[in-house]
Amino acid sequence: MSALYGIPVVILKEGTQRTYGREALRNNIIAARALAEILKTSLGPRGMDKMLVDSFGDVTVTNDGAAIVKEMEIQHPAAKLLVEVAKATDAEVGDGTTSAVVLAGELLSKAEALLDQNIHPTIIIEGYKKAASMALEMLDELGVKIRVHDLETPEGLEASKRELRNVVYSVLASKYIATPDIVDYMIDLSIEAALRVAEKRPDGTYDVKLDNVKIEKKKGASLAETKLISGIVLDKEVVHPGMPRRVEKARIALIDAPLEIEKPDITAKINITSPDQIKTFLDEETRVLKDMVEKIAATGANVVICQKGIDDVAQHFLAKKGILAVRRVKRSDMEKLERATGGRIVTSVRDLTPNDLGYAELVEERRVGNEKMVFVEGCKNPKAVTILIRGSSDMILDDTERAFNDALHSLRNILRDPKIVPGGGAVEVELALRLRKKAEEVSGKEQLAIQAFADALEEIASILAQSAGMDPLQTIMDLRRLHSEGKVNAGIEVLSGKILEDMTTTRVIDPVIVKKQVIKAATEAATAILKVDDVIAATPMKKEEKEKGKEGAEAPEGKFGGLE
Repeated sequence: MSALYGIPVVILKEGTQRTYGREALRNNIIAARALAEILKTSLGPRGMDKMLVDSFGDVTVTNDGAAIVKEMEIQHPAAKLLVEVAKATDAEVGDGTTSAVVLAGELLSKAEALLDQNIHPTIIIEGYKKAASMALEMLDELGVKIRVHDLETPEGLEASKRELRNVVYSVLASKYIATPDIVDYMIDLSIEAALRVAEKRPDGTYDVKLDNVKIEKKKGASLAETKLISGIVLDKEVVHPGMPRRVEKARIALIDAPLEIEKPDITAKINITSPDQIKTFLDEETRVLKDMVEKIAATGANVVICQKGIDDVAQHFLAKKGILAVRRVKRSDMEKLERATGGRIVTSVRDLTPNDLGYAELVEERRVGNEKMVFVEGCKNPKAVTILIRGSSDMILDDTERAFNDALHSLRNILRDPKIVPGGGAVEVELALRLRKKAEEVSGKEQLAIQAFADALEEIASILAQSAGMDPLQTIMDLRRLHSEGKVNAGIEVLSGKILEDMTTTRVIDPVIVKKQVIKAATEAATAILKVDDVIAATPMKKEEKEKGKEGAEAPEGKFGGLE
């Protein structure tokens, strides 16, 4: 309700809730900080795990920030904004999701203190944007270039692996599945996979196309049984017992069409007056399917991988021809096979030619655990690999998949932009120190916002100290002293619970590209929330209204959407 010339005016629908001014801003900040508080304890290698139970009763245990926010059913619009930040960070760099949400929460917490001093949100936003842009420039100065050697030579490949091991260690060490006895094996596996699919760019850097790395999970055995396979693994089995289980020098037909008799789109009735007509009808179906198989066999194909179904009769004819067939393969797997084997997906059997066939040295059905899988190995394009994850439970398999995804993204980032900074809160404390000095050069109240930004960055180191069981306040004081003495690499070695003067002597380092994304994403989220001073929430639809709306959508007027 609003008032004009003293007359009350109703402009919003009945039941609509409106909060505005400081109250709206404070509510949004509280909601965003609440989400950041949930994620805060899961930061770093000593971070705690979250157990999430969805509405179906499925349980997820993880400390991966992106997985936590995706599984949580967030309702508040401001907190949803932070969820979007986490998802965007995960999509862009594959790591740093927890840091981005926690940093956004800290920026809002510091902003709240400034709002209490009657500083306008616009001034805080301007200060934060200036501080973020300064921090990004400083990251470029602090970043140390690592040498990625020529991956085409065995010596260059080995030298690059040594350089990359430390980068991946920082990513995997914070995952609860990465126990000391398995972490090195997982590091080597992810580096091997990334370097196999890496392609050289004109500027000398490498691009890792993560679409070429397939991650397949199969319950059973232990994590140590996880393998890297040079080729594509399909979680399918050969469709007919009469088909060969192993085909060498495979010529593969990739078909995105059903090897079945197509059903008519509209209801059709067939009037049959004698048993002979039934036989003729069935014989014609068999002939059509036989012709399909003959057409495939004529191209020289000895393996058929089909995205749709394969009729029982067609299976019989394929088996008689000695062709191995797999059906109902996912589209994403079909595309990976297309890239790996050099074949072409065809949408009609009539269009299939020998030039469309892919090639692999071996296609074989193997038993993995209690189930069968089809392995396509020795492909034309070796830049296609599969990581086959084994584990004792679905929960471990899912978390291992997330860990490998983070590791592969990290390798892609470092090969794209080979610059690193020390981890363990070292870079955040150094940025905070430099930002405070820069703030002195800025006039007006923006100076306070830049100092608040520096304080928020330091909170990352404070959280790491807390999770390691250290005194956070004393740790920050000690780190500030070391950094003011010029020791830019001083940080927290979380696993031993000590402060190290040079984090680069450990395996705790981060790609610059990830740190940049965290600062950008957190600043954008915090400034977006600070800019809102009015929340107008419509009343939720009642159950009856929802059902009415559905009926209205499903039943248009008249016979043809209102046209008689």
